[in-house]
Amino acid sequence: MSEQATVFIIDDDAEVRDSLKMLIESVGLVTETYDSAQAFLKVFDPSRPGCLILDVRMRGMSGLSLQQYLNKEPVHPPIIIITGHGDVQMAVRAVKAGASEFLEKPFNEQQLLDSIHIALEQDAEQRGKASKLAEIQHRVDRLTEREKEVMELIVNGMLNKNIAHELNISQSTVEAHRSRVMEKMEARTLSDLMRMIISLRP
Repeated sequence: MSEQATVFIIDDDAEVRDSLKMLIESVGLVTETYDSAQAFLKVFDPSRPGCLILDVRMRGMSGLSLQQYLNKEPVHPPIIIITGHGDVQMAVRAVKAGASEFLEKPFNEQQLLDSIHIALEQDAEQRGKASKLAEIQHRVDRLTEREKEVMELIVNGMLNKNIAHELNISQSTVEAHRSRVMEKMEARTLSDLMRMIISLRP
């Protein structure tokens, strides 16, 4: 059973934290509140699904600085930026850095809830993709170095006889390697194999 998504609320204003917590939990979502970015980072676990609601201006690390820090992680919860001191430059910075939404206080409650649901869907989608890529990488790691060489040449469109010439091995050896590659990669067709390898490339 997958872990339930959590809405992480990070704001140095206790009243704002409490009101957000009440609103979000009223629609059946789980929340955790933190009074600073530093407090959140002490317990941050990138494997936990959910989304973040960040205030831009906080004591210590700002919301935008925390967003920049989290962007270094391969996977992190989508971020909803909120502020009472918003301006166009902040909005542009937040969105360019990948914020799911940027809301100015006071914001419409339904708009915030809609933004949270969208962010949670984004999180589930990116975690699903990350899980699939990790599984493909695991399959690649099971290959021998020679099998990886053969696989790269197959994916690049080379025929068995040309691969044999390139690697200075017999065509029957290439065919044996090719069979093991398909088996270990759990690829039913050449197209399957190509899609998997291409998905791992930047």
